[in-house]
Amino acid sequence: MQRWRLTPDDLPLAPRVVAGVLAGVGTPRLAAHYLAAVQGLLPVTFCTVFAVGASGRIETVSAASSYGDTAERTAGRYVAQRYDRVDPMMVWLAARKRPARAQLWLGHHRGEELADAGYRAACYTDVGIRERASVLVLSPGGQRAAISFYRSLAQPEFAAADFALLQAHACLLADATAAHGRVAAPGASGAAVVAGELLRLSPREREVLDRLAAGRTASQAAQDLGVALSTVRTLQYRAFRRLGLRSVKDLLCGAGHAG
Repeated sequence: MQRWRLTPDDLPLAPRVVAGVLAGVGTPRLAAHYLAAVQGLLPVTFCTVFAVGASGRIETVSAASSYGDTAERTAGRYVAQRYDRVDPMMVWLAARKRPARAQLWLGHHRGEELADAGYRAACYTDVGIRERASVLVLSPGGQRAAISFYRSLAQPEFAAADFALLQAHACLLADATAAHGRVAAPGASGAAVVAGELLRLSPREREVLDRLAAGRTASQAAQDLGVALSTVRTLQYRAFRRLGLRSVKDLLCGAGHAG
């Protein structure tokens, strides 16, 4: 498996792609929305979203394919057979220590490279999948996610241009997946609104909000990020103003207020 560490950027994204990805937040068809949005950028056949909580338990499983319910049935088999224990992406995520700051990686492997014959047959050979490219998310709180897109044997292999497109949209996919997890939690119905607005923030502003949302104080966030307290206060003010939040309590509740 190949992996690349991704550096968040502020490149503009196509509104239709942003809208398509965010439309899946809080719905049972998360992967279907991701798949449709990304298919507007590059050819892919399957999409799966696996999110694991700090306890190591899989909290989000969503799958979609271009033909029928093949991906959903394959994902069900994946979970039943505990293929996460031999899936190189999930094994690598599970082995990583909690980072001080959120990390994004891009992973890639071909079905023929998989060592476990059962996993290779069930999730690649039997369903005509050639390879997989994944946005891998590591959170300071211990949450991990793999947002994966697959190419069939009839499609060309992933190339540098494809990886560049996935990298450009990695933050969007990671933020939407995190928001989906919050929406699914009791009392977090407002998170989808905030999730869409998060995409307007700079990576540094998101880092500050991530710390505050995790219960860190502004002083602790400054220490975590290696910046002055005044810098954190400025970033917090800008982010709150853009999101329409009045306080950290609003952030923790996931409820934005316009105006």
